[in-house]
Amino acid sequence: MKQYKTYSRLKRFSHESSLTLKLGLPVIIAHLLQTLMQFVDTIMAGHVSSHDLAGLAIATALYHPVFLLMLGILISLGSIIAQLFGAGNRQEIVRNVIQGLWLSLALAFISILIIANLEPVLNKMGYEQEVIRVASDYLKALCWGMPAVYAFVVLRMFSEGLSITRPAMYFTLLGLGVNIVSNYALIFGHFGFPALGAVGAGWTTSMVHWVMFCAMLVFCMKASMFESYRKFIAFSRPSWLYLHEILRIGIPNGFGIAAEVGLFAMVSLLMGTFGVTAIAGHQVAINIAAVTFMLPMGLSFAISIRVGQAKGRGDYVATRFTGYAGIILCILITAVTAAVFVNFPEMIVALYSDDQDVRSLAVQLLYMAAVFQLSDGMQVGALGALRGLKDTRVPFVTNVVAYWFIGLPTAYLVGVYFKFGPVGMWVGLIVGLSIAAVLHSWRFRTLTRRLLRYPESVKSNDDHASQMITY
Repeated sequence: MKQYKTYSRLKRFSHESSLTLKLGLPVIIAHLLQTLMQFVDTIMAGHVSSHDLAGLAIATALYHPVFLLMLGILISLGSIIAQLFGAGNRQEIVRNVIQGLWLSLALAFISILIIANLEPVLNKMGYEQEVIRVASDYLKALCWGMPAVYAFVVLRMFSEGLSITRPAMYFTLLGLGVNIVSNYALIFGHFGFPALGAVGAGWTTSMVHWVMFCAMLVFCMKASMFESYRKFIAFSRPSWLYLHEILRIGIPNGFGIAAEVGLFAMVSLLMGTFGVTAIAGHQVAINIAAVTFMLPMGLSFAISIRVGQAKGRGDYVATRFTGYAGIILCILITAVTAAVFVNFPEMIVALYSDDQDVRSLAVQLLYMAAVFQLSDGMQVGALGALRGLKDTRVPFVTNVVAYWFIGLPTAYLVGVYFKFGPVGMWVGLIVGLSIAAVLHSWRFRTLTRRLLRYPESVKSNDDHASQMITY
């Protein structure tokens, strides 16, 4: 009997994993394509001058925290739409999308105010004037694409919340093509355009954002799969009731992402105290780990969708199983990448540098990365499951505690105070990610147990919230 139950669970896990993978694979590819766009920008700018490359790197470092915060707010819309889709409420889905577009405009305006006025910050950092000029002009060029990229995210969340994930992948691939051709024209001055250097990459990025948004908008307005939703489209002014729900979930989610990104940024800054070799070795290892992180991160979006849809249907047993299956799948995938790191570190690192000292350190750090791959997969999978339940406040607090109150001090103590160097700094990353992984998973266990024990109270709360929005 036990063998039959085990077989039944394994069969169900296999089925659930295949559905999550089918849903998540296009998201993973889209994220990898976006990473490839940044790679193309960096490579092309590097062929212009060291000033252009430095300006691009500094501008990107300033842009990403702002962008990721706003992105974290907007992707919460995917969980709302997934639950409404599970409940079969098409009209509310359309209303949330319209309000999401209003919110995207507001967030774009805030982003532009911040990004377009960072030159005083650059001046205080003491960079060369040419580097400051490149970075400032690049950021100002990016501002023209901010409304488009945020609106694209809203439409992408609409599509993905309905389990339609391939369009974003196709349009990101289109964006990559436009990015390569436009960079060639604007960075180096071909086809009659002036040679703008790294600043040209900023204008290209804005252009790509508008192309992707327009393509996604046309798709949503014309594709037959959205026909049943288009009849509910009607102009409506910003509604605080809808915006409050998106912001209630989105703001903690955005700051939670910022907390994790901030830990890695601080470790990178502290790595500078160990010299150039340490910085280079760390950069190589963290870049490799960032690429493989796209796998569980893409799956976490799929987990959010499937958990949200199951909860919207009121199927709390499936909600719990889907979340657990997704978390386990993320761990299994990161176990594979960890095995690759352990068995082929020299081969991987050789792609990045010819400096023997840099390669030696990067290999050591890849062994450390193999350890935190499992924690990273577990925490991002659990975060996806929690986001599907619209639970973001407690995960935000968990991230702050795990990363800033435990992970970062551990990195400093082991790496700097006890003089274990770069490897010691990565101990802090492992500790922070591991604590976050355990606490996020425990939170999902607690919430889903509550769903199963008190389903009627959950339903009544959802009905009350729905009535509030309707009125």
